Amino acid sequence: MQSQLPTLVTAATGKTGRRVADRLEALGHPVRRASRTTDNPFDWDDRSTWGPALDGVGSVYVVYSPDLAVPAAPGAITAFTQLAREKGVRRLVLLSGRGEEEAQRCEGIVQASGLEWTVVRASWFAQNFSEGAFTELVQVGEVALPAGEVLEPFIDIEDIADVAVAALTEEGHDGEVYEVTGPRLMTFADTVSEISEAAGREIRFVSVSREAFEAGLAQAGLPPGQIELLDYLFTTVLDGRNARLTDGVQRALGRAPRDFRDYARTVAASGVWNAPVHQA
Repeated sequence: MQSQLPTLVTAATGKTGRRVADRLEALGHPVRRASRTTDNPFDWDDRSTWGPALDGVGSVYVVYSPDLAVPAAPGAITAFTQLAREKGVRRLVLLSGRGEEEAQRCEGIVQASGLEWTVVRASWFAQNFSEGAFTELVQVGEVALPAGEVLEPFIDIEDIADVAVAALTEEGHDGEVYEVTGPRLMTFADTVSEISEAAGREIRFVSVSREAFEAGLAQAGLPPGQIELLDYLFTTVLDGRNARLTDGVQRALGRAPRDFRDYARTVAASGVWNAPVHQA
């Protein structure tokens, strides 16, 4: 078993970080939750926050924000892993993106760090429809995205958290790259159809042009960097390169991944998709 030194969870208020921290605490492991807004501040853009966050921890769950694909990521991951090793960290689990060459470069940095490491390389999150960029689109009943018939095996974040926690708390995961996907290939139209069925109301998917998508994001007030990242994900990564299933969840946990239909039913029951949208 991993020692009872705390585990540092970066992005601890985020979609995966919050779940990883909650699971670790439920198992009785001490956790240091770190983000820009926690009592243990951590900011990838402020390296003075890294040392205090790493002091006295035995393992780290690393989520780089905004994404490992951005140009600043390799330098930050290099410096962070070097500092983690100097601070006596033993194990590091990195959340990575599937089909992103830039993210795989960061994986290589972690793999060469001298630390025990595990990479969780994830496909598109199912929870983007309920906790992320597409939530409000679902709520208003029209999901307009620059996605056609490309297939994607959407992963439930609950599975990502389970894999990360296993890697942080159990032996046998060192040196593993777990490429995690859901159990089915689906188009964005398929996902919206299943959300509509689960929610019990009409929610339409509309395929829009790249230009219309970018214009809509700008009109909504998103900063240029975030628009550029979303454009990259839809136009570069969503090109069919990830249209295949993998066995990462099965290898890590000994069970099949959760299905998107089950995710949709659970979220629909919570009422998230029926929440009123507050216009500015």
